[in-house]
Amino acid sequence: MGEGRNDLVPLLDLREVDETQLSVVGGKAAHLGALSRIDGIRVPAGFCVTTAAFRRVMAQTPSINERLDRLSRLNPDDREAVRALSAEIRRSIEKTAIPDDLTAAITRALGRFGERAAYAVRSSATAEDTPTASFAGQQDTYLNVVGSEAVLRHVSRCWASLFTERAVIYRLRNGVDHRTVQMAVVVQEMVFPDAAGILFTADPVTGNRKVATVDASFGLGEALVSGLVNPDVFKVRDGEVVTGTVAVKHRAVAASPGGGTREVTIDPHRQEQPALTEAQVLRLVRLGRRIEAHFGRPQDIEWCLVDDDFQIVQSRPITTLFPVPAARDQENHVYLSVGHQQMMTDPMRPLGLSMWQLTAMAPMLEAGGRLFVDATGLLASPASRDGFLEMAGKSDPLMRDALETLIDRRDFLPTVTSDGGPARLTTGGTSIETDPAIVTELIERSEASIAALRRDIATVTGTALFNFLLEAFQEHKRVLGEPLNMQAIMAGMQATWWLNDRLYEWLGEKNAADTLTLSAPGNITSEMGLALLDVADVIRAHPEVVAFLRGVEDDDFLDNLPKLAGGTESRAAIEAYLDRYGMRCVGEIDITRPRWSERPSTLVPVLLDNVKLFEPGAARRRFEQGEQQARQKAQEVLTRLRALPDGHRKADETERMIERVRTFIGYREYPKYGIVSRYFIYKQALLAEADRLVRAGVLTEREDVFYLTFQEFHEVVRSHRVDDELIRQRRDAFRSYQALTPPRVLTSDGEMITGAYRRDDVPAGALVGVPVSAGTVEGRARVILDMAQADLEAGDILVTTHTDPSWTPLFVGIAGLVTEVGGLMTHGAVIAREYGLPAVVSVLDATRLIQDGQRIRVHGSDGYVEILP
Repeated sequence: MGEGRNDLVPLLDLREVDETQLSVVGGKAAHLGALSRIDGIRVPAGFCVTTAAFRRVMAQTPSINERLDRLSRLNPDDREAVRALSAEIRRSIEKTAIPDDLTAAITRALGRFGERAAYAVRSSATAEDTPTASFAGQQDTYLNVVGSEAVLRHVSRCWASLFTERAVIYRLRNGVDHRTVQMAVVVQEMVFPDAAGILFTADPVTGNRKVATVDASFGLGEALVSGLVNPDVFKVRDGEVVTGTVAVKHRAVAASPGGGTREVTIDPHRQEQPALTEAQVLRLVRLGRRIEAHFGRPQDIEWCLVDDDFQIVQSRPITTLFPVPAARDQENHVYLSVGHQQMMTDPMRPLGLSMWQLTAMAPMLEAGGRLFVDATGLLASPASRDGFLEMAGKSDPLMRDALETLIDRRDFLPTVTSDGGPARLTTGGTSIETDPAIVTELIERSEASIAALRRDIATVTGTALFNFLLEAFQEHKRVLGEPLNMQAIMAGMQATWWLNDRLYEWLGEKNAADTLTLSAPGNITSEMGLALLDVADVIRAHPEVVAFLRGVEDDDFLDNLPKLAGGTESRAAIEAYLDRYGMRCVGEIDITRPRWSERPSTLVPVLLDNVKLFEPGAARRRFEQGEQQARQKAQEVLTRLRALPDGHRKADETERMIERVRTFIGYREYPKYGIVSRYFIYKQALLAEADRLVRAGVLTEREDVFYLTFQEFHEVVRSHRVDDELIRQRRDAFRSYQALTPPRVLTSDGEMITGAYRRDDVPAGALVGVPVSAGTVEGRARVILDMAQADLEAGDILVTTHTDPSWTPLFVGIAGLVTEVGGLMTHGAVIAREYGLPAVVSVLDATRLIQDGQRIRVHGSDGYVEILP
């Protein structure tokens, strides 16, 4: 039965309801109705008071619209205001009389269960239990409700529970309009179980889709939900109980004779008995698999056991699981996170995902708004495995440990005799001479190619633009994949590793390359940070401009600068900076992210910090000071080496390697700059096409195209037709992906393999990570998740999730760096070394474990962070 026939009906039997009627009966009732149709699944009988009834009552609630307007304007962090207004709304709804005809309909529906029946009265919101949002636990459920008057009273309470404090805050924080969510109410015959609990058809901790988890206790399931008891826990895989833990269950929740529930003490001889037999566990999991197959995704299922018969009282999607990339076969696969390599673990929009896939050097798969590479072939082959693990370890030790954990199981990866799979280990082939002219030539080639792209794309529009771009992507990949380019990148990295390994072996020097690479020439990213200091020098001389910038909120501020004393020079300096670096932004691998040229206000807080923290000429002095420190370090290590046995040979080799690292390490940052420069040109052309579609009435707004893949965008331009519902679904999915944390390593079973640091050389309580830039520094932690919110003081230590090149302007004003993601050769690590900042990266949960304003000590040579009292 479709929604169109039921959207005005006040009551529906659960057997009349299914997933197509979400807006009529809400998520909980829609799932219960669908469950009742699955062969072999028993659901307690009942009916649903639909959203039509809710709308009628809301329309009769005094001043409700004015209160909802006030509610939508509240700050979700203002808990007192939210608490007061939401309580006022709930009281008002509960006081509103249920219309007589609705009261009569509910009373008639209850009549078929008999006078002595008891009921479960449960909220069913329209935004609840959907695949992309879980509102679980935000509205209310009432058990063992006895008598029609009590049922009616609790129906009103369920309506009012749409405005519990936690539900209101959830909607405010997730941008959900209070008026778009409505409340239905499920009334079911009460079940009095011997045991109850929760079945997850996928492991909720590891994500493994092949492992089901059963939590069970005696009595009603509320004992588990409320945390009153520790449950028995059983894990089932391939039809076998693989682990089972039986808890001591002192108490249970049972129905009270007069209605409601109460805590009871379990007989001592039963407290250590399992709530389910192994046969019952296996039977329950089989029912769960049937439910999972019906809904097409892993489920969180509430069950009751009555006289050895399972009844299902709820099933909802497990929204916390990270999705699995789609595979074309049933074989085992190992997927590695691209975001952890690119320092951008946030979700990407569909256009961003597809553009990166089209321009990447290896095939990439999408899941949860993130990209992954399939490394199965490299790991399965003994010929490639060791080299790949070594590279992975240098990039991200946690990823290497996770992979080794998987390999050690010996039951997941196939063993092959030759490399297979789409991922390839690329090291650039043969070595190259230490010649600065090689870097100059590579940069000139890249800039010529980018200039040609900018020139040639200017006159191409419509479907021809997309054909042009497909050819441009091939040139993009040709430049990146050129053997000389890869050799230059690897030369700097290999020289770094050689210096660190040999100088530690010969001199006991930890991370010697960190100092030897200070102010290395030709690093486009470190130059970008210093260049903003030069812009600050221009602005600092004009107090009126500085005062104006402190109040900037919009991106049109550059137009107003010439009205101020010194404003023309200040604007010219900022625009020159944007001409050189304006294609950059946080999360720059996602083409849909706003660039600095599109949102120049992003740079204003950093500019003001530079004005406040530095004296004129700081950029030049910083660079020269780094050069001097590097020269001094080189002389020191060479002198010490010559005093060793065979010292002249060691010194000569080291001197050649120092020259090599300083020749090539700066180039490590240039290819990414070239990629992002091309991306901005692509983006400008694509947005111009989107603007044409808006003017033609095809799109509502230009950014709608961000929720289409490149291929879908091409088709919209060709056909002048767009699927508005698809765009809406993609927006909702993107919002839901933001709540997910991508794993470093993910298997085709959905298991997230978490690596660990296996070290015993750090103080108790210290946070362990990867040492990437030498030195020790103590200071105030500034936990910053958005670069635009930066407000630094001298000596501050930046703590954040990850840093791509766009964070570099902040690096000039900090004393140290801590990130949750990163490795020895990722951008943040390279720039930290160039600037001489002690840095530790890949510190798990750093932004949660370190509080903003706490004093911390960063041990950049030993790879740990201490939180100080």
